[in-house]
Amino acid sequence: MAVLERSELEASPLADLHAIANQIGLDGFRRLRKADLINAILGEPAGSEDSDERSEDSLGDSEDDEEGRPARPRRRRSSRSRRSSSAALGDSEESSESDESSESDEGSESESSERAAPSRARSGARRARGRSTRGGAAAADASAASVERAEPADALEAPGRIAEGVVEVLGNGSAFLRVDPPEPSDEDVYISAAQVRRCELVSGDRVTGPVRTPRRSERYSSLVRIDMINGASADTVADGVRYEDLPVAWPSERLALGSKDPTLEAIEWLTPLGRGSRAVIVGARHAGKTETLRRLLDALSGRDDLEVSVVLAGARPEEIQEWQDGAVPPVVAVSFAASADSQGQAVERAIDAARRVAARGAHALVLIDSLDGLNPHTARKALAGARCLRGGGSLTVIATAARPFGGETTVIALDATLTSTGRQPILDLTNSATLKLELLVGEDGAEAVTKARAAAVEAAG
Repeated sequence: MAVLERSELEASPLADLHAIANQIGLDGFRRLRKADLINAILGEPAGSEDSDERSEDSLGDSEDDEEGRPARPRRRRSSRSRRSSSAALGDSEESSESDESSESDEGSESESSERAAPSRARSGARRARGRSTRGGAAAADASAASVERAEPADALEAPGRIAEGVVEVLGNGSAFLRVDPPEPSDEDVYISAAQVRRCELVSGDRVTGPVRTPRRSERYSSLVRIDMINGASADTVADGVRYEDLPVAWPSERLALGSKDPTLEAIEWLTPLGRGSRAVIVGARHAGKTETLRRLLDALSGRDDLEVSVVLAGARPEEIQEWQDGAVPPVVAVSFAASADSQGQAVERAIDAARRVAARGAHALVLIDSLDGLNPHTARKALAGARCLRGGGSLTVIATAARPFGGETTVIALDATLTSTGRQPILDLTNSATLKLELLVGEDGAEAVTKARAAAVEAAG
């Protein structure tokens, strides 16, 4: 059963319909009126009642703005100027479509030929309009309409087979359906990033759906739509409760570190972390934030009940290499030379994937180094994704930053003086805290932490 419904498509702006059509591989979709485009997406025959009008109106339809408002009428120009502007427009449209190509080597091969066919079809229709000044408007309309009527037949090419396999999500948001997991094979099927987002797919999901055979230079087949996800209808999964609307609870299950490192021991007992914690490791420059995060990763990785991912945003190149050589390579690594937007996008992709894991009832952990280069709103949004879902999964976020952003459940403050002098632990207990501490360590444990904090304050004074 298809995920898309006619009512949803009719309520969507034309720009969204173009994006969907491009992802499922429809040829010539920019030449179709909205009604015919919806029919093509749903796999229904295109209507013929408006075909005589389509040749003059379709170019205007394709240039509607993102709100769905029609462009202003064009004045007729000579065939020579029309041909030159058509070539320029074709170049610009083809360039805009190239932005939607996959960033991976496998994804890019799947997208390349889908950009070429619509461009050739549009060029043919424009040449037909250019001949109208010499051969008459009626002949040009008939020629352009015949091109457009022929395109939906290619766009509605019947799927070659039904594929079933396990999803492997790539770093750029697209995915592959591994028919013989975990090893890749030539029979694997490409899944577009739009389908991954729409159906909230995560690595490990078992998916079933019809497949379109490769075109021209494409190496892999493409998934036309997703019918089943983990044995349930894709419609049911897509219509589930939004992550933000799921009931939450305070973290109450402590994450045991089991490390002999003095600083990690102090964190585990004095500022404990729980499933669903929003934790920030703060401190001055060279206080040891990145090193502490790396040691936390070593203590928390390798667990079957915890899906761990690392995101480096604004890191030094040397640090990126060290993380990549570790037990859990980063899913995304962006250096400090990247813009705040690029760093924010890297963090958002990782948080979105982890949210889908938590929504399915599993437990996810995302470590971020760091939040300092992000827009403050983006940083708070990343932290806000962490939560303990009542009766379900959890998403824990541990990030480094120069200072707290607000909304954390745990703040781990480090003392730069202790770090620079080599004393352990380097925890600044007076500025560290965990909310609802008694839920993680019990009433007696919370009282002991309070006494230790009071003693630290007295010693500092």
